[in-house]
Amino acid sequence: MLPPRLKKLRSMPEKEVAEEAAKLRSEIIDSVSRNGGHLASSCGCVELITALHRVFDTPEDKIFFDVGHQAYAHKLLTGREEGFSRLRRKDGVSGFTTPAESEFDPAVSGHAGCALSAALGHCAANPDAKTRVIAVIGDGALGCGVTFEAFNHASTLKGSKRLIVILNDNRMSISGNVGALSKALNRVIAGKSYNRIRNFFKKMLSPRLKKFISRLDEAGKSVFLPPALLFETLGFRYFGAVDGNDLNELLPTLARIKEIDGPLLLHVITRKGYGCSYAEAEPTRYHGISGCDPDTGEMSVSAGGFSAAFGEAMELLAEGNPDIVAVTPAMLEGTGLSGFRKKFPDRCFDTGIAEEHALTFAAGLAAGGKLPVCAFYDTFLQRSLDGIYHDAALANVPLIIAVDRAGAVADGPTHHGIYNCGFLRSIPNLTVMTLRTENEMIPALKYALTLKSPVVIRYPKGRGTPGKAAEFETGRAEILQKGDANAPVLWGIGSECATALEAAELLKKKGINCTVINARFLKPFDKELAKSFAGCRQFSLEDHSLSGGLYSALSETLSPVKNGGVWGFGWSPEMVIPHGEVSQLKAEAGLTAAAAAEKIELLTKIF
Repeated sequence: MLPPRLKKLRSMPEKEVAEEAAKLRSEIIDSVSRNGGHLASSCGCVELITALHRVFDTPEDKIFFDVGHQAYAHKLLTGREEGFSRLRRKDGVSGFTTPAESEFDPAVSGHAGCALSAALGHCAANPDAKTRVIAVIGDGALGCGVTFEAFNHASTLKGSKRLIVILNDNRMSISGNVGALSKALNRVIAGKSYNRIRNFFKKMLSPRLKKFISRLDEAGKSVFLPPALLFETLGFRYFGAVDGNDLNELLPTLARIKEIDGPLLLHVITRKGYGCSYAEAEPTRYHGISGCDPDTGEMSVSAGGFSAAFGEAMELLAEGNPDIVAVTPAMLEGTGLSGFRKKFPDRCFDTGIAEEHALTFAAGLAAGGKLPVCAFYDTFLQRSLDGIYHDAALANVPLIIAVDRAGAVADGPTHHGIYNCGFLRSIPNLTVMTLRTENEMIPALKYALTLKSPVVIRYPKGRGTPGKAAEFETGRAEILQKGDANAPVLWGIGSECATALEAAELLKKKGINCTVINARFLKPFDKELAKSFAGCRQFSLEDHSLSGGLYSALSETLSPVKNGGVWGFGWSPEMVIPHGEVSQLKAEAGLTAAAAAEKIELLTKIF
């Protein structure tokens, strides 16, 4: 049974559809202003999503979104209004699409570039089905290698006749020919009469005349629609460009192309933030937010934090060393590199959504004599793991990989930075560091530059533990607090050093005076220090999976020797960590100072 709102959308007079779109946008602004989320991208897609659900027979027809943060209107139309009011909260809907949430979501979509591949797989699984498969991709996805691989594969598949690709272009990057001629040509090439005549001549004409007609067809498109050359070369019929925020254009165009066999591509032009004045004026600033005033867009300013410290450190060090360059795959603002780009435009490289290319490109810069610092979000570093091994570690080049947002985040399982350490710790020639305070950023970068080999520097989102920064020495941990002999030893990394110190304070009130250690290095791990406390109970606290991170490093170190036992506080590798406020997620996982202190006290009494 269709959700009531979707059923109403399909039955209402066409003149009322724009009013429904306006209501959807208002609900999006209201929820995101309270809960945080992706505002500008979702506002820009309201009309497109509304038109898709009115024209196509979802959920039988499938819509694959390339990065589901644009799909808030899709959630509202498909029966998730009540949960949407608590967007990204533990008991609300996810900020991305996920099959666990709705039959209208055929795939998980949190990382860019995946929609077309997933849609093609669905087409190939049932090649003779009559339903349509729609992949909504952004113009940013065109820089992603996965998308190009899918485009290259599509025309060879029988099932691709079911495929419609919607290219949502909101950056004006490939849209120079929007205008009356383009629209007129689109109406012709998408019209039923044109396509009936086209198919008739394909069947009836001699090969030579077919070739001549085809050349005329392509010549017309090359004059008026340069993007058509690329997509038609790849086997896609190209339609567009149309105004993706104008339902009077969208609805009839979608209705026409619905009846045409694919693979085909419809190029739509949308304005990021459309209908929300402040988001439209500053789409980058309002791409992803933690909340704002719904009327004015005013956001509370949170100064500082690890990202800002990284950007400031990069600018400072680059002023004294012309070989330092920055590389990032479409994460300039988020990683704090905007200021660096303004100061050193020729030394800052944004590769677009192409993580593996960014890593290997940076390795090439290093081999060429530069000192590259490649900045990722932890979750997106996963896409470049092969490059870390094959292109950086094997060549042993001086490359620094700065890993922002290491740890759990509100966005949920597609964005948690809690899985990479197991891989990183297994790579030869690679050093893996962790930071607990912003004051460590400059000494960490300076130290990494001296190694002349690949280094990963991990740090959490937001602010760290206040404190002075000791100098770094390879593979040496930092004792933050010395406890009694034979008392428990608490190891922490990143933000969990603060948790360990707080837990130690709670235990001190119980008469248990613990030693607290900042591990600093996951590779090489300070085995000498860990073994010096072998007779004590040792505990690890980490914002990472218990498989592969600090707990693994500590356990591996102590397993060959007689020890007092090792216990870990972190994320279970046996479950998918959901979305929600991080403090709540940690409380439910027992990753808090109070929970750790309680368990440590109990184990101390038992053993």
